Amino acid sequence: MSTEASALASKEFEPPVEPISKVGVIGGGTMGSGIAEVCARVGLDTVVVEVDDDAVEAARKTIENSLKKAVSRNKLPAATRDLAMSCVSFSTDMGDLADCDLAIEAVIESLEEKLSVFRAMDKVLAPNAILATNTSSIPVITLGSVTSRSDMVLGMHFFNPAPVQPLVELVRSLNTTSDTMERVDRFAVEVLGKRVIRCRDRAGFVVNRLLIPYLLDAIRMFDEGKVSAADIDSGMMYGCGHPMGPLTLCDLIGLDTVEAVADVLYEEFKGSHNAPPPLLRRMVAAGHLGRKTGRGFYEYD
Repeated sequence: MSTEASALASKEFEPPVEPISKVGVIGGGTMGSGIAEVCARVGLDTVVVEVDDDAVEAARKTIENSLKKAVSRNKLPAATRDLAMSCVSFSTDMGDLADCDLAIEAVIESLEEKLSVFRAMDKVLAPNAILATNTSSIPVITLGSVTSRSDMVLGMHFFNPAPVQPLVELVRSLNTTSDTMERVDRFAVEVLGKRVIRCRDRAGFVVNRLLIPYLLDAIRMFDEGKVSAADIDSGMMYGCGHPMGPLTLCDLIGLDTVEAVADVLYEEFKGSHNAPPPLLRRMVAAGHLGRKTGRGFYEYD
């Protein structure tokens, strides 16, 4: 048999990639609600799990407002908005994830919180379900190690705002199988319409390993008192073509999240460029976290 014929025969007998038709999202904050919206927009049965009724209501309103804004800006047909809201449901019971094919953890960037979620997901989901984390820095292998299926655990890192940003980083731990990566890659590209890049399980992955030192340098420059926040941002927007400046981006991400990712990067690589500047520490301690608190490097209504 020729090489070409052998390849065709092999392809013919490849088992089909199991489809992902129901998705669970644990955490309905900025990232979790955005990920849920992305899934619901394409007609996937999507369940958002939050800690209590107040958090559930906040997640529901976040998704409703996001869809409403997209329609008002002619970025989304009203029919797609209606489809999305009909596909997404909310719960405070982790057991409602039992029949999901994929569960995506999107809670705060805390190792303890994420480990707790992974233990809970592993208990309630079917053995063939994939567990993913939206972490921007915590090692995927650490989260997978507390489950009975570390071969089916991977990083699935979306970017804010998830309904708008096209990129998803897929992160493979030392135990993640090729089948798991392929299944989620195809899902992200073919179903969600995202652009995927793959990377190894190293702190910061690709984007944040490059981005965070840049943001920290902008904070240090501002702290020197010789340049205003607006001028730093304008310099990168109009001099380098960035869509927004680094300090505006810090406020959008959340200064607490920037600090948490920087801490993980510094712990892993020990480079001084990854160390959170004193001003960042003080702002987080003061509760000046950016847009979500109304005050960061700028003030917000």
